[in-house]
Amino acid sequence: MEPEYRREEAFRGLDEFSHIWLLWEFSETVREQWSPTVRPPRLGGNTRKGVFSTRSPFRPNPIGLSCVKLRKIEIDARLGPVLYVEGVDLMDNTPIYDIKPYLPAFDSHPSAVAGFSERIKETGLKVVFPEELLERVPVPLREALLDVLTSDPRPRYQDDPERVYGMPFGEQDIRFRVQDRVLHVMEVNPYSSGNHIF
Repeated sequence: MEPEYRREEAFRGLDEFSHIWLLWEFSETVREQWSPTVRPPRLGGNTRKGVFSTRSPFRPNPIGLSCVKLRKIEIDARLGPVLYVEGVDLMDNTPIYDIKPYLPAFDSHPSAVAGFSERIKETGLKVVFPEELLERVPVPLREALLDVLTSDPRPRYQDDPERVYGMPFGEQDIRFRVQDRVLHVMEVNPYSSGNHIF
């Protein structure tokens, strides 16, 4: 927390909740201009939808919203309250504006309709990750990386079995090919911002 928010009493009672909402800034996608339409990658990247019907990071106001599991709160002598959470979809050093408790009675709507996202076929990829390459990934990050790869991180409009795709993950650059719904990891290298391709 920033110094002015390192007040233990501000977090009193939060540890009674299993999940919390984080309101945060898409700090890496802040732009001068914004577009009223975007191309959601889940729709293949070629179909335009209104920005307010998507979760695109390119917004008039770059505000994000995430529901995460609250594991515990510890009070650190130097840092004040430290929240340990699970299921975060934020980058390191993302500015967080606010924290609110998740209330199942009000925040969950099982009969809600999910618009065009319901029409998207969800199928996972089989991942072949050679052991010698997997060993280059820190143990605590391996499960998360496998989840990302299984969900097919390629843009939906790209499906070239000969193409080598790349993505940054933590401090690694992961290179892979996809053929017949099987993702083959080919390289794991140290990440630098100039060597990432899609």
